[in-house]
Amino acid sequence: MDGTENLVNSAERSGRIENLAMQKPGATEDESAQTELDRIFARPRSRTKDFDFGEETAAVFDDMLDRSVPFYGEIQRMVGEIASDFARDGSQVFDLGCSTCNSFLAIDHFLPKDANVHFIGIDSSQHMLDKAREKLHKARFRHEFELRLGNLNQGVCIDNGSVVLLILTLQFVRPLYREDLISRIYEGLDPNGCLILVEKVLGENSTLNRLFIKYYYEMKKRKGYSELEIAQKREALENVLIPYRLEENKELLRRVGFEHVEVFFKWYNFCAMIACKQPRDGGFE
Repeated sequence: MDGTENLVNSAERSGRIENLAMQKPGATEDESAQTELDRIFARPRSRTKDFDFGEETAAVFDDMLDRSVPFYGEIQRMVGEIASDFARDGSQVFDLGCSTCNSFLAIDHFLPKDANVHFIGIDSSQHMLDKAREKLHKARFRHEFELRLGNLNQGVCIDNGSVVLLILTLQFVRPLYREDLISRIYEGLDPNGCLILVEKVLGENSTLNRLFIKYYYEMKKRKGYSELEIAQKREALENVLIPYRLEENKELLRRVGFEHVEVFFKWYNFCAMIACKQPRDGGFE
């Protein structure tokens, strides 16, 4: 990789600063010491393999999300708030690409304790599902849930769904299979159900797109990542994370049947939107 030596030197110079920056806001020094920090790309690699969601990633994934996704906590709070208003008694909430189930915990915070809602999390990584199950039990998650191993590139079965979540997931589904996946979600949603989609997106303008990416990497530096880590992770994600433009995502949602598509959060090259399934008789209840 060009400039690797400079990146290594930069990483070494900023070592002590990184340790302080990676301490979570509000956490004590002892609590931070027990937190598993994301250092997956901290050491120089002769060849960077494609990013995966295996055991190494699952162990540090929550820290990775906190430091790699702008306003991640606020996005999850918004997801929980919106999903709890759409989650209907007797229905199911699906989280596709659920990883460690942060979204379930966010919804649980807003959903009434006696709500009759069944939660189903699907992920392609057993290590993520194991971590999720541990977290839900420790948090004393108040509703029935099941976690399933599944590959979204091979489709999904949605039934009696009031809410479906794709939180930073669709971007990892091969473009060839995305329309089929969204179509299956639409068909499986109940009338008045919703799909909540959070994605990394490309800018509509090439100049703005480059600037947004620059601002994003500056944010990651502020969160304690070194230039080496940023460069190596970017290379690892190159063939795995394939973002669309915001308008492409909107067009995809409308093409399969969603008539109401609304953006509720945007920060440079990150966007969150809700797509609602309109009842056959028109209007929302």
